[in-house]
Amino acid sequence: MYTRLQLGGVAEFFAEPENEEDLIALLQHCRKEKIPAHILGAGSSLLIPEAGVPGVVIILHKPEFCRITVDGLLLTAGAGAQFGQVITHSVSQGLGGIEAFVGMPGSFGGSLCGNAGTIHGGDLGQWVESVRVINLDGKVSVLSKNEITFGYRYSSLDDVIISATLRLEKDEPKELARRMRKLWIIRKSQQPSGDAASILAFREPETGPSASELIDQVGLKGTRIGGAVVSERNAGFITVDHECISDDVVRLIRLIQEQVALNTEIELEPALEIW
Repeated sequence: MYTRLQLGGVAEFFAEPENEEDLIALLQHCRKEKIPAHILGAGSSLLIPEAGVPGVVIILHKPEFCRITVDGLLLTAGAGAQFGQVITHSVSQGLGGIEAFVGMPGSFGGSLCGNAGTIHGGDLGQWVESVRVINLDGKVSVLSKNEITFGYRYSSLDDVIISATLRLEKDEPKELARRMRKLWIIRKSQQPSGDAASILAFREPETGPSASELIDQVGLKGTRIGGAVVSERNAGFITVDHECISDDVVRLIRLIQEQVALNTEIELEPALEIW
């Protein structure tokens, strides 16, 4: 399984290109044969339907797509690198700015595409210098920050991300590591514990109470549908047990949305992508 929740069916086709040339050839073939192509990062915010995924699922886990390099204040990372590894590498090199995102799951490419961020730490887009992408015709482009729109948990990046360069700030590695450890402890204390898989189910509203507070307010902590349960520790998370299926998660998300909208008139937006 390649997703955090380890739910859902299988892909019709699966591909793991060795390098950029392989990826270009694969995308061009999919375009020519009209085969749907899906790029899979770390699967940390993805739900796969029980019926599986039509077309080809492409995963960028080979070394060429996971490389991290530093040149002065510029850090360049492949889209397949784990976001956590990018953060710890920046800290070890004395580059500050993204340490506030410690503990966030996902690949670097997925985090960039969704403009990952925190309430107090800003968002990843603010540090972007440039992004290297491939479109479905196999054309490679390098986009500057001015060519990309970043918003709240949003970016205009529609093409396949190969890598991105961040412009960070010089800082003391020991001080960065201290801040990172403190933020890690705080973030872990706010997330479900135990062996069950869990996932952040909703985006935070831009103003007002958090998603967790709204769900708790309408009395849905601990609510279960099949094998999917609203976390008792943080109602913004859904945990799943070994009997859970994808449909359980979808039904629980819809129930939460309906009850929160009915009682608070606030529309919660899912943080999960469903293929």
